[in-house]
Order: sequence, then structure tokens, then C-alpha cells
Amino acid sequence: MSRGPLADIATLVDARSRRISSYDRSGGNADHTKIGPGETITLAEMEGAGIVKHIWITISSKDDLARKNLVLRMYWDGQEHPSVESPIGDFFGQGWGESYRFASLPLAAAPRKGNALVCYFPMPYGRGARITVENQGEVECGAFYYYVDYEEHASIPDSAARFHAWYNQELTKPESSFGDRENEWGVLGETPKNPSDANNYLFCEVSGEGHYVGVNYYCHCPTPIWYGEGDDMFLVDGEPWPGSAHGTGTEDYFNQSWSPDEHYLHPYFGTARAPAREANTDPLFGWLGKVHCYRFHLEDPIRFKKSLRASIEAGHANVLTLEMASVAYWYQTMPSAPFPSLPAAAARKPRPMISTVDVHRWRDAWREKMGGGPLWGNER
Repeated sequence: MSRGPLADIATLVDARSRRISSYDRSGGNADHTKIGPGETITLAEMEGAGIVKHIWITISSKDDLARKNLVLRMYWDGQEHPSVESPIGDFFGQGWGESYRFASLPLAAAPRKGNALVCYFPMPYGRGARITVENQGEVECGAFYYYVDYEEHASIPDSAARFHAWYNQELTKPESSFGDRENEWGVLGETPKNPSDANNYLFCEVSGEGHYVGVNYYCHCPTPIWYGEGDDMFLVDGEPWPGSAHGTGTEDYFNQSWSPDEHYLHPYFGTARAPAREANTDPLFGWLGKVHCYRFHLEDPIRFKKSLRASIEAGHANVLTLEMASVAYWYQTMPSAPFPSLPAAAARKPRPMISTVDVHRWRDAWREKMGGGPLWGNER
């Protein structure tokens, strides 16, 4: 039976509310810590059983990519490898190291200008917990402020799965009978078919029992053509393609329609960052630029008993070159498998935006190939 977020607000719980924060221990107002290059700090370390209920963070750094270079990790029940590992910005819904407003029920980037990073995902643990941040950049993070609010419990039931979040990224490439040609919308020939998830962009691949609760999806599209024909695919417990939860297109999975290019912030889904013309940058055209979509399965989690493989096509049949990144969120039983190695900080550096000058150079190369002269641009 579905329960709303306030269903249990009047129920008394035998627990103690606690907070760990960066407050100035001297009683002064220097309520922050610093994180040097290569340094890892422990934000919070708890013993026994409890539930992390709320996290708030704000950062001041001279590093323009601090949100990509600071890595957030969380450990439950004494497990040596993390159950959460992600660049801190991507985890909280901030792609490409940028700052912009984002609002959802479990995660938010609040004013001023998206600089307050907020998490309300409940995170139970039975035998201790630890939350750390590593600075993988070359510049000191001069001011790192945080709250970690949690409850101490006598015990946590075995039915309480542990929270997990995994960051992935990929520069996709066309994978079809057209070779390296980006044949989206059948522009360059017959639309290819893709009876497989083998070449899809991976949200997560999980072993164990649990349920998937959502994803932040960051896509940088270097072409004006629509990036979102890719189907979402969920293969549960080792089932073959097409699986028990197969979608019809990227915007459809994110509860939107007809190739949108606008901001929309629902508690469960939306678009927090639209391509360039909606992001106060160069007024280009089409869907060229950066998009951040999100979908949280808070009412409709995807449940699995043994395993889950969650993925999405990069354009229909994986025909597009896209700079993609994501953070998937799920709960599962412990122990959990180690994540693949996190890409190095240099590899996480976002690629530059395509500019108006770049587009004009494309046109010049096309005109030369077509023989020059009074060409408008749509000749074949």
C-alpha cells in the first residue's frame, strides 16, 4: 500500500535525534572545514544502529570544478568499500561541476544559485556508518560547511536495505550498421534496430536483493538533433532482453513528451538544466547543449531479488556521440559488490560547449564539400 511522505509524521519513535556539523568548536563563527588537495576528511562517523535522515552541504572553493573534484563516499556496517561513491555535485543533482537550482523530493540544490546541496534520502545502518569527502583536485577547498542529521536506534530491522548510489560516465559512440555515422531520426538512411541492451549507457548493474529508486541523468549533446530517442531498459534477476520494464524513449522515461527543451521541476521528475538556449548561454538551436533530467521511483520502485541491470540507449539504437554521466540510487541487501573504479579527476573534466563559431565552421566545411556557391544549407 502506498504511503505519503507525511504518513508517519505523528507516530512516536523510540530514537534519539543527533547532528554532526562543521560548527566552530571554539564558539566562534568559522563554521567550516578545509580540504586540501589529495586530502580525505570524515564528515560523520556513527556507531551502532541508526538512520541518516538529512544532509546539507555548501562549498566555497577557487576550484571551478570543485563539484567534480570532491568525491562523496558512504560506508555502512563496517563494509570496507563504499556503498555511495560519486562526485559531490553529480550526487546532489548538479552536473558538469556547475551550480543551478534543482528541486526534487529526495535531493535539491537550493538558493543561493544552487549552492546549498540537500539530501533527504533515508540511509539506515545496523553496525555503524561513515561519510567521507576526498579532494581529488589540485586546489584547496577553502570552506566546506555541512550538517549530517541522523537518528540513533536500538536496532534496525533486517528488512531495512542499505542506500547505494553510483556515478558513471561515458563518451558514447555510434553503434549500428551505419558504423560511425550518427543516423538519428533515419536522416542518413533506414532507421536501425537494436534488439539488445549490450551497447547501452549503463545506469547501474547490481547483485543482491533490493529496489531501484531513481537516477540523475546528465547529457551533453554536441549536435542540434534530438538526443532523446534512446529507450530505457531494466533487466531484472538475469532475465533476457527486452526484460520486464522496457521503455519507449528518454523523455518518456523522465515522464515528459515530444522532445522538450524547457525547465520543469516536479518532486519526482523533471528537467533542471535544459540545453543551451534555456541555460542562459549561447542562443543556439535544436537540442545542442547540456541537459539534466531526473526521475525518482518513490511510488514505483523497480524491485529485484537477485540482480538488476538498468540502462538507456544513447539515441535510438545507440547512434549518437553523447557525453553522458549519471548517478543511480537504489537500496539493497548487504554485503554489496565493489563499484568499478571511479574515473580519475582529469577524465571527469567536462568537454567544452559547442559554440556559434563551431557551427559556422561546420557550415563552411559542408559548403566546400557541396562545391560552394549560393548554398542555403538544406541542399542534398
